[in-house]
Amino acid sequence: MRKVTVVLLFAAQSIFAQNVNDTIAIGEVSILDNRLNTPLSKENRNIYVIDKTQLDKLPVRTLQEALQYATGVDLRQRGPFGSQADISMDGGSFEQTLILLNGIKVMDQQTAHNALNLPVPLEAIDRIEVVRGPAARVYGNNSLTGVINIVTHKPKKTGVFAHTYMGTNFEKDSEDTGKTFTNRGIQFGANLAEDKHQHQLYATHDWGSGYRYNTAFENNKLYYQGNFQFNNENSLAASYGYVKNGFGANGFYAAPGDKDSKEIVETTMVSLQSKHKLSNRLTLAPRVSYRYNFDDYRYFKNNLNSARSKHYSNAIAGEINSTYQLNKGQIGIGAEYRNEQINSTSIKNHTRENVGFYAEYKTDLTDKLNVNVGTYVNYNSQYGWKAFPGIDASYAVTSNLKLVANAGTSQRIPSFNDLYLDQRPGNIGNAEVISEKAFQTEFGFKYNKRNWNFNAYYFYRSITDFIDWVRLTTNEPWQANNFGDLKTHGFNTKVSYQANLAANQSLRFSLSYAYLDPTFSNVDDAYNSKYKIESLKHQIINTIDYQVKNTTVSFANRFNTRQSYKSYWITDIRINHSFKNNISIYADAQNIFNTTYNEAGAIPLPSRWLTVGVKFNGI
Repeated sequence: MRKVTVVLLFAAQSIFAQNVNDTIAIGEVSILDNRLNTPLSKENRNIYVIDKTQLDKLPVRTLQEALQYATGVDLRQRGPFGSQADISMDGGSFEQTLILLNGIKVMDQQTAHNALNLPVPLEAIDRIEVVRGPAARVYGNNSLTGVINIVTHKPKKTGVFAHTYMGTNFEKDSEDTGKTFTNRGIQFGANLAEDKHQHQLYATHDWGSGYRYNTAFENNKLYYQGNFQFNNENSLAASYGYVKNGFGANGFYAAPGDKDSKEIVETTMVSLQSKHKLSNRLTLAPRVSYRYNFDDYRYFKNNLNSARSKHYSNAIAGEINSTYQLNKGQIGIGAEYRNEQINSTSIKNHTRENVGFYAEYKTDLTDKLNVNVGTYVNYNSQYGWKAFPGIDASYAVTSNLKLVANAGTSQRIPSFNDLYLDQRPGNIGNAEVISEKAFQTEFGFKYNKRNWNFNAYYFYRSITDFIDWVRLTTNEPWQANNFGDLKTHGFNTKVSYQANLAANQSLRFSLSYAYLDPTFSNVDDAYNSKYKIESLKHQIINTIDYQVKNTTVSFANRFNTRQSYKSYWITDIRINHSFKNNISIYADAQNIFNTTYNEAGAIPLPSRWLTVGVKFNGI
């Protein structure tokens, strides 16, 4: 049945392609690097963008779900529906991918398990930029395997937004309440768009009884963003976000003993960033940010006096970046400071500081050859001074075909969990753990012509002092250790097509494939590893959107094979119809073939799930 469905989808695409009348116009996207903002078509890196049009059509409601369809991204969910997920790229661990929100680093010094606890609703996102490969030269620490930058939109219209939905798998909670598993949510938003200032405010409430025993959740979000243009040379962006996320954590960290565990994660984020054009050549862009996170883990949710961990963490960061336009090329220089602190019942009290300096130069050596070279120099109060150089280059063979190559280095500083956690009998840290270091080289090509885009890349990456959680026997707790070196060969490719067809019809199609061949060396095979066996080996992602007048049908397919798990195929569908009065209705069917699968540990993920929703979009 599944193979027949896929064949039919490809056949439909071929038939529609025969009736192409016009190409869909797409505006050029500029990638938000720290200093040298570059149009996507001129980037020398392996970059994938999920734009607003795709986000609106995917059968998803949360950022976590949307990231499942990003090429090269491995989203390993413990709690679905936005409860909790670990994110990694191209075979790395979930601690080795850096998350940005409008260029602001979202780093959780306690654990990257909380990195996606973000206040931003999907409706506020303009695009998601996925930059693959070590990127310390541009983004600093913890970008070993890549960077994901979530870019929100700037309001263009004053109005209001409302959204409500409800979903179920029609199964009953036979271990507890006996009631049918359901989830539901409601969201309100408002925009104010003036010539010199724009504002957006969103409030979201999601809750549900889960999909198996002790997986109920409640998620509340509040997000504000303001943009101010004082004149042509000076602008300011301010944001505030708050999210409180509580969920049953059955089997999340120490199965089967944690069957009755619960976790509550509360995050507050504040940022200010401005841009100042001081002359025709010099631009200055300072930014400051603050992040507070409270993590309350209850091993026994009904006994708060036993095996409960409470973590309070604060991070304040400042950064200043500058760009100077030369007669030939650009120079980017920047500096950053970050202070991280934690007060925890199971980690104790710790503080550390980080200082970084950036420098890069980008130029066209010839009409066809572009080079970007630079370095990041870092001082950490625990690990001292280190430097991480990198270089990108591209050669335009024709106006449609570009060859690209890059090499880079990076590091990942251990989290406070890695170093100091004491949650016996489940997990304990190791104060002797040192930073992970990575080197990667990559080459490939990009081909773009009218409504077709095609790219392919090969990369080799070496990570030394790889941090994993290991143990000799099941009677021992998991402990963090530098568990050998990880060398990975990888290949990835993507083809996409989009066009207007007959009158009032359009088609958007994409297909990507990624292959990973990781090898560990200098390891003791007597130890059991918590994370090294979970990376993907094969990944196929296929999306097809077909629109007729005001009705869109979207198919989203994912095929994953993990290094030591069985393969699984997941197909999701959304049908959306828009009315003339700004109201739209949609129906989602996720995991329509009812596949049994898991992404993290032995935690089973939801069976077939059906959702219906209504939106009013006056913005």
